[in-house]
Amino acid sequence: MARQLISSGSPFEAVVGYSRAVVQGDWCFVAGTTGYDYATMTMPADVRDQARNALGTIAKSLAEGGFALTDVVRATYYIADAAHWDVVGPVLGETFGTIRPASTCIVTGLVTPEMKIEIEVTAFRG
Repeated sequence: MARQLISSGSPFEAVVGYSRAVVQGDWCFVAGTTGYDYATMTMPADVRDQARNALGTIAKSLAEGGFALTDVVRATYYIADAAHWDVVGPVLGETFGTIRPASTCIVTGLVTPEMKIEIEVTAFRG
């Protein structure tokens, strides 16, 4: 089966040399996605809004590849401050509460100071 590359339209993809998502067979691998609003190229200050934007970008990328959020089997959350977890946990639960993918949360530095969360998912349809 042919490999499908999916773009979110972010200028970072061409500069850095990556795809927002890659579909290979029954798998879709979505790159780490931050809270940018790609229509305006702005980053909200609130971590909840960043998480919602990231999840929206992820859902759109999955749909373009023929997947849905319900196909997500693995999610990795990168947060810039452990205090963000109590704030974004409920937002993530709104999306993944019934899907319940295997997940990990890592507290780490992100590429720019305004980034507070980055989300990476893997989906499988089989």
